[in-house]
Amino acid sequence: MQRLLNRRSVQATAGALAVGASIAVGALSAAPAVAKTHATAANAQALTLESAPVGQANGFNPFQSTSAASVVGATSFIYEPLFQSNILKPGKYYPFLATSYKWMNKGKSIQFTIRNNVKWSDGQPFTAADVAFTYNLIKSNPAINGGGLAIKSVTQSGDNVTLNFATPQYANFQQIATTVYIVPQHIWQSAGDPSTYADTNPVGTGPYKVSSVGASGVVLTANTSYWGGPWNVGGGAPAVKTVQFPTLSSNTSALSALLTDQVDWAGNFISGVKQAFKGKPLVFWSPPLNTNTLEPNLHRWPTNQLAVRQAISLAIDRNAVATQGEQGLEPRAINASGLTLPVFNRFLSPMVKNMGLAAHGNAKAAEKVLKQAGYTKKGKWFALHGKIVKISITDPSAFSDYAASDAIIANDLKKAGIDATFDGQATNTWFADIAQGNFQLMLHWSQTSVAPYQLYNDWLNSSLATKNNRAGNFEGLKNKMIDSQLTKLAASSTVKDQLKYLGPIEQYVAQQLPVIPVDYGVSWGEYNTGTFTGWPTPTNEYETAQPSAPTNEVVVLHLKPGA
Repeated sequence: MQRLLNRRSVQATAGALAVGASIAVGALSAAPAVAKTHATAANAQALTLESAPVGQANGFNPFQSTSAASVVGATSFIYEPLFQSNILKPGKYYPFLATSYKWMNKGKSIQFTIRNNVKWSDGQPFTAADVAFTYNLIKSNPAINGGGLAIKSVTQSGDNVTLNFATPQYANFQQIATTVYIVPQHIWQSAGDPSTYADTNPVGTGPYKVSSVGASGVVLTANTSYWGGPWNVGGGAPAVKTVQFPTLSSNTSALSALLTDQVDWAGNFISGVKQAFKGKPLVFWSPPLNTNTLEPNLHRWPTNQLAVRQAISLAIDRNAVATQGEQGLEPRAINASGLTLPVFNRFLSPMVKNMGLAAHGNAKAAEKVLKQAGYTKKGKWFALHGKIVKISITDPSAFSDYAASDAIIANDLKKAGIDATFDGQATNTWFADIAQGNFQLMLHWSQTSVAPYQLYNDWLNSSLATKNNRAGNFEGLKNKMIDSQLTKLAASSTVKDQLKYLGPIEQYVAQQLPVIPVDYGVSWGEYNTGTFTGWPTPTNEYETAQPSAPTNEVVVLHLKPGA
């Protein structure tokens, strides 16, 4: 599974990463590392995307959030889902490995018609059996079920594959059809544990093959037997012949690479972006699509204490985070439900409409909450039974906007008597830690979704709180009532019905704070119009301009080398 994310700093993904300090790469292949400069590569029709360092990531397993494919954001170039979604236009889907679908059994079953005349990159034919195999693999292995799909059974008949569920799943189409990468049965049936399989020589249906992996990054070359994608069903290699993901050590490196034509496409926060791009063929486009929250570890002191989470929410200055940490590029969150507004205004329940979030922090109100809960000052800091309320906020140092925001938040918490610090980490270390629930408090983006169900399911579904491969519910929430409401929400086919079940979920988030809303995240995207044409724009919103898997494949299939 791959989360749809807004990437931070340099390269973030369902799923999706940001650049941190350079780390020696573990050998994934004996092929040479990326050595071309962009100026040379452009002549070979190469597209260069910013990327995180590969680090110790091993292989291209599409079910591992820490695999090399996930780290650099290359998964969808190799493996493909049944459909791709246009996040900017809810309900708009592009047919990839499936040509159509239909709901049956009152939403408890969905049948996909699988595309013919598609081959795996090793020349073997792709069939409906591969699709059935993949979904059965997910059904039988919770560790790779990053979307928490409650699949009851999978059946195949000819070109049709039917997924059966215990409850209706109308609201869950995005998770079912667009975030599951299909893998070849003839290889994966003997791969052993799919959650640990390295997949160092990936075989997919996608438009590219792996050419090389090394300390300098990843290089992909066009799959000459590619079926073509929805916009070229006649088949053939994509117009962009090479895609490369060079290692960039910092946000500054990414900006420098953009300004010197060494990178064509980036998806990160850039300080002073308008001035930096002035007079250059560079475009910055970032529509708001998700919610950034502080995610507290619900299994560690003191963030497992409701009073502490309430004090945190009261103390933080959301306006300062939005205007200083994010330099006015991301607006502050205004409702405690966490629902992304105004995108999902019509889904805001009357139960939470008046539960607004203050623009500025209120240290006195935060202190009052702690005192009422029995906390007392021990020197400068609050304590409970002699135990100091001490919090480490962790995010990658290279996420420059998050680092700035975390520093603001830590200072706000200190004003309220909470001993808080921002501790920057190397990117790969941070992603490995949060996948295992090894953190205390972090700032994190939400899933970019086409419906509130995906937003809350990714935050709160108990089945996603796995021991070592979390792709959502990083805080580790286990709540049967919320799981039940999510199940009912997934079964709702109308806005009216969804509001009925959204209300208790939105109220729970607002009151219990399993995640603490901070600001509304945008879909960072910067691209160079001087090298390639066909980019998404505000007047051609076929996709966002964010280089995140899986939808970065949609953009690349639209691109053509410039004159």
